[in-house]
Amino acid sequence: MSNANTLQAWVHTLRYEADDIISVDLRPAPGVEFPAFEAGSHIDLHLPNGMVRSYSLSNHCQERHRYVVGVLKDRASRGGSKCVHEQLRVGMRITISAPRNNFPLHEDATHSVLVAGGIGVTPVLCMARRLKDLGRSFEFLYFARSRQSAAFVAEIEALGVPVTWHFDDEKGGPPDLKALLGRRAPAAGEHFYACGPAVMLDNFEKTCAALGHTQAHIERFTAVEVAAAVDAKKTFTVQLQRSGQTFDVTPETSLYKRLVELNIDVPWSCEEGICGSCETKVLEGVPDHRDMVLTDAERAANKAMMVCVSGCKSDRLVLDL
Repeated sequence: MSNANTLQAWVHTLRYEADDIISVDLRPAPGVEFPAFEAGSHIDLHLPNGMVRSYSLSNHCQERHRYVVGVLKDRASRGGSKCVHEQLRVGMRITISAPRNNFPLHEDATHSVLVAGGIGVTPVLCMARRLKDLGRSFEFLYFARSRQSAAFVAEIEALGVPVTWHFDDEKGGPPDLKALLGRRAPAAGEHFYACGPAVMLDNFEKTCAALGHTQAHIERFTAVEVAAAVDAKKTFTVQLQRSGQTFDVTPETSLYKRLVELNIDVPWSCEEGICGSCETKVLEGVPDHRDMVLTDAERAANKAMMVCVSGCKSDRLVLDL
């Protein structure tokens, strides 16, 4: 399986990183380089069980000879992480996507605060590598339930940068984000980043807002359900410009289900509005955005939408499909 948006890779190394966490080192064919990527990027893995799942890149963003992802075997897995742990093998060929970035690093920041929770360390570690390489001012906060569940510790220590470690079982509970993030007074040009469990990210956003840290950025691994807008249409017509098909979305179905039923070529991955793989150009109409990817400005522009979760506020929607 290969098209303009996919790449062929092979599994070079599978490595134990922490309890229930492995890293997967993927390499291109001999003599081939992978596309360059930015810190914070992720790729999709087309898994042996037919699923497509997104994972953040942890290696240095200037490396072209490999992509490295870290994967937690999630007890609530829908089959993706379980497949990575139990079915991927060294030497196996696998289709992957080119890197995409919904969690960009502002490299010109006067200071950056990087906050990682559990497996959320993967994109944050990539950011730390980049900032260290650029000689930028930054600090690293890493939270985990225990030392045994903390991945990439040796690689973080090897960076030789200030790190605040917090292990819940040793500290008797979760970190005090207000105290940790409040160590610096708000300043223009400073940026705060966090990736990790939903509870931590919710707390991070609230704390940054309360402390006046306006440049706060997060990436979620699990979606937050976004309710339909009050002016969202329960029934609307969709026209697919390229395929020439037209259909109705009704209360009994959804845009996502109709596109799947019609076998429309859309790269589905998370199916939750958090990875950005199904981003589709909007030619006419007003989407009801329910994703975690687009910025407020991008939503207001109505030029694109995540068709896996979003709906519509107009009677008609024309998509570039």
